[in-house]
Amino acid sequence: MVWFAVFLLAFVLALHGCARSRETTANATYPPQGRVVDVDGTPVHVLIAGTGPDLVLLHGASGNVRDWTMDFVDRVSDRYRVIMFDRPGLGWTGRLAGKSGAWNARAESPAEQAALLQKAAAIVGIEQPVVVGHSFGGAVALAWALGQPEETGALVLLGAVSNPWPGSLGWPYTLGGTALGGALLVPAISAFVPKSYVNASVEAIFAPQKAPQGYAEMIGADLVLRRESLRANCQQVNSLRPHIVKMSKRYETLNLPVEILHGDADTIVPLTVHAKPLAEQITNAQLTTLRGIGHMPHHSAPDAVEDAIDRATQRAGLR
Repeated sequence: MVWFAVFLLAFVLALHGCARSRETTANATYPPQGRVVDVDGTPVHVLIAGTGPDLVLLHGASGNVRDWTMDFVDRVSDRYRVIMFDRPGLGWTGRLAGKSGAWNARAESPAEQAALLQKAAAIVGIEQPVVVGHSFGGAVALAWALGQPEETGALVLLGAVSNPWPGSLGWPYTLGGTALGGALLVPAISAFVPKSYVNASVEAIFAPQKAPQGYAEMIGADLVLRRESLRANCQQVNSLRPHIVKMSKRYETLNLPVEILHGDADTIVPLTVHAKPLAEQITNAQLTTLRGIGHMPHHSAPDAVEDAIDRATQRAGLR
């Protein structure tokens, strides 16, 4: 029994050592692209480009601001001041107090994430923004508008999570989002998941389209494989549904312009479960169905996303 305990301890220490080494490489390879502001003790990474009306971009699960900088920000920074945030626990934004730790399974809700980023927005002087949210970031964008309806100019939602869904999310999120999984499974994934699995996961997110060449390297996929980031991602996704149930009951109170873009080939966040009901829940919502497009419209149909942002800005009287 003693020898087993010694072996187990040695294994755990080696596991964390491998994970730590990989994290060190990721941190050095993908440093912050913008500035890190302090919000009540939580570091928030914000990247700003361009001039014009304020345009906030919120990334989805397993992402960071690099998802926008691969191509899309260059399309809109000629006419907008584009503000990109890393969401809590991802990229270079820290977790909220009381949410971190190997045995902690408490996650930041969409409302808590929105409130943190709104405080960061105030620090950098954002006013009446058009808020764009992709996937999980769409839920945060909706929480942003629900929390500050008078201070938000418009919403643009891309493949956004907005309504309760049937079924489960799969065992990695279910187990990784627990305290036990966060303590034991997450370090193993951080240490040993191969690049081939990462690349396959990226392709699955883009399907039926192909991921842009070099996307996994550009976005810094290894950043989300850091132990704390992976825990945050799993916990936030695993705990999202109850928050969506509560939020969805308040969508009818929103009266700002809302542009919804959703691919009809999106199998990750299905159109019929999320976008179509949302278009009926919000009076000023306009739904654009993207034929044959999957879950990454800002990469697969960027012209349509640009048009939606321009429409939202004009509808809000910001241009």
